[in-house]
Parts: sequence; C-alpha cells; structure tokens
Amino acid sequence: MPEIPNSELTALLRDWSAGDSTALERLTPLVYDELRRIARHHMGRERKDHTLQPTALVHEAFGRLIDADIPWNDRVHFFAVVAVTMRRVLVEHARKANREKRGGQAARKITLDEGAAVESPRAIELLELDQALDRLAAFDERKARAIELHYFGGMTYDEGAAVLNVSAATFHRELRMARAWLQREIGDGS
Repeated sequence: MPEIPNSELTALLRDWSAGDSTALERLTPLVYDELRRIARHHMGRERKDHTLQPTALVHEAFGRLIDADIPWNDRVHFFAVVAVTMRRVLVEHARKANREKRGGQAARKITLDEGAAVESPRAIELLELDQALDRLAAFDERKARAIELHYFGGMTYDEGAAVLNVSAATFHRELRMARAWLQREIGDGS
C-alpha cells in the first residue's frame, strides 16, 4: 500500500462518500499508483496478448466506483473493493470474449492451426475460477473473500485480516482451506 497517512486517506474517502467531489479530486492522485499495482497484479495472471491493459483496468474499475454509493471505512476497505471490482471487470471481459468466440460474431471457416491461435484457455480458466468462487461464497463467504483479497487484491495476511476483521493467523488458515477447496473443485478438471 502507498505511504499515505491512514487518517488522511480515510478522511478523503469519507468526504467523497458524503458527496464532496473535491475529495475525489484530491484522492485520485494519492491512490492511482496503488491502483495500477493492483491492476498489474491482476493482469500478471492473464495471457500475454490480453486486450485489456493495466491502465484500462484501473480506469474501468475506478469509473465504476466513482458513482457507487459506498460508505468507505478506511484505506484497506477501499483497496479491497477496488481489487474485487477489478476481478469483476476481468470476468466480464472474459465472458464477452468467450461469447464472441462462441458465435457472437459472424462465423467463418478457419484451419485447425488458426483455431488454436484464437483459442483463449486463460479466459475460460478465469470464468471457471469465478464460478468456483461463487460456489465457495455460497457456503463460506469469508474463505471466498480471503481468496479475492490475497490473490486478486495482492493484500498481505495482515491487510486481508484487517478487512475481514480476523487475526492474520485465521486469515492464513482460511486461505489454505479455500485454496484446497478450489483445487479440488476446479483443479481436477484441468
């Protein structure tokens, strides 16, 4: 996380929540580098030829949050919501790419080699992971959130624990159990 005093960032977040547009203007340059770091973290798990770049991911996610009516608690809450929003943007992007690949565009004949070049297994993996996380959240929301915060948001055990209001040891244990569940759920299907 950037070296911005917690109290300053929290005050700006709360002022923004209260409708102060100048707070958003002052907040944006303070959080932009961290938002790009989170976006690079997300994009590092995507295929190399992904059409979405980290900057575009930041702008799409932040654009969604600008008009959202979220009562921000603090900086950790803000960055956690950003990380989850970025994940959702990537999932929507993957779904759209998958739809287009499956017939959303005019069909044309291609050779087997061309088909292999167009295939996007990474997008499908992201969709499978998203569906598995939804299933996990249906019976254990905290484990699903721990995965989102740590792996998608790049949060440390201490930061994730703060968001979930648990100890770092509990956060670590939740991650281990969630990882094992996800591997059983989707790991065997690979």
